[in-house]
Amino acid sequence: MIEQLPRTERRPADTESEATRVRFRHRAGTAPGAGLPQRAQWADAAKGVCIILVVLWHVVVKDYLQIDWHLGVPVPGLWGTLGEQFLPLRMPLFFTISGVFAANAAQRHWRVVARSRVAGFLYLYALWLLIHTAILAAAPQLPTDRATSALGVLEQLTVTPSNLWYLYALALYFTIAKATRRAPRALVLVPAAVLSAVAAAGLLDTPGNRGGLYQNLVFFLAGLYLRPQIQRWAAAASRGRLLLTSGAYVLALAAMAVAGAQQWFGVWPVVSVVAVIFGITAAARLARWSALSRPLASLGRITLPIYVIHMPVLALLHRLLLVPVSELGPSAQGLVVLGYPVLLTGLVLGLSLALHRGLLAVRAGWLFALPGPRRPEATR
Repeated sequence: MIEQLPRTERRPADTESEATRVRFRHRAGTAPGAGLPQRAQWADAAKGVCIILVVLWHVVVKDYLQIDWHLGVPVPGLWGTLGEQFLPLRMPLFFTISGVFAANAAQRHWRVVARSRVAGFLYLYALWLLIHTAILAAAPQLPTDRATSALGVLEQLTVTPSNLWYLYALALYFTIAKATRRAPRALVLVPAAVLSAVAAAGLLDTPGNRGGLYQNLVFFLAGLYLRPQIQRWAAAASRGRLLLTSGAYVLALAAMAVAGAQQWFGVWPVVSVVAVIFGITAAARLARWSALSRPLASLGRITLPIYVIHMPVLALLHRLLLVPVSELGPSAQGLVVLGYPVLLTGLVLGLSLALHRGLLAVRAGWLFALPGPRRPEATR
C-alpha cells in the first residue's frame, strides 16, 4: 500500500552492475526494464495476496459469520478457522514488504520524509476515518470498531486507531525508523521484538487495533533493515525451500494450536516470522508463473484504494444481504454457503476498484494522496 502515497523524489539506481540487476530480475520474477530490485514482481504479488486475505478475513468475520445459517454442517465455522490460520502471515508479511519498499524513502531528508510519508499517511488516515465514521453509521449491524461520538473520533485519531490502523502505523513506523536511523540496528529491532511479544501475550492493554500497532513494528523494521537479505532469499527461492518453509509454517500452527500457546510469551512473533519466511518464498516461486503472478502484482500495486474503500463497501453490502440470506431456506443456503465468502470478496474488491477509478475520473485524487506540488517523476 505504500506506493500509492505521494512521492516527492526517487533515489538514483544503486551502483550495482546491470548484469547483476538483470540476473536478479530473472531469478526473482521482475521483467527487464522494470526498475530496481525493490520493484520485483514477487513483492507486488505478495502484497496482492495480502490485500485479498485482508478483505476475505473481513468478509468472513464481519459478514459471513453474522448470517443465521440453518445448516446441519459446520461450513461457516470452517471458513472462520481457515481465516485464522493466515493471521500470523497476513499483516506481518504486509508490513515486511512495506519495510522493504520503504528502505530508500527512509534515507531521505527529514523534510521529505515528514511530508511524503508521515504527513501523507496521517492525512489519509484522518480523512478516511471521517469517511468511515459517516458511512458505518448507516450500517450499525456490521460488527466493527467505529466511533459514535466526537470523543470517540478523537480517540481513534490519537491513541486507539480504527480499522484504518495500517496507515496510522506506517506514519508512526516511518517516524521511528527515521529517528533511529543512526542507532545500532539491534538496539532498535530487539525492543521492537519484545514489544511484539508483550502485546501478543496480552501483557499490554490493547483496545481496538492497538495490538496490531504494537506487534508489527518489528516486521516493518526487519523489512527496512534486512532488505538485501530478503532480496537474496527471494532470488534463491527453490521448490525445496518452499516445501521446507510451508511445512514449518503448518507445523508451527499445529503446535501452537495443540498447546494452546497463542498467548505464550514470544510464541506468536516466532510463528509470524516463520509465516513471513514462507510467504516470501511462496511469492518468489509464484512470480515464475506469470499468468497468475501478473494480475496479483497488478493488484499489489493498487492496494491503497482497496484498503481504504473496502470496509464501507462491505458495510453497505452487509446491510443489504444480511436479512435476505439469513431468511433463505436450508436448501438455498446450502447452495451458497461454501462459495459465499469467495464471491463476496470478489465483489468487494471489484466495487472498491471501480469506485477508485470513478473518483479519479471526477478529479478526487486528493482522497488518495496528500494534496500539494509533486515532482514529475512522482506522477508516473
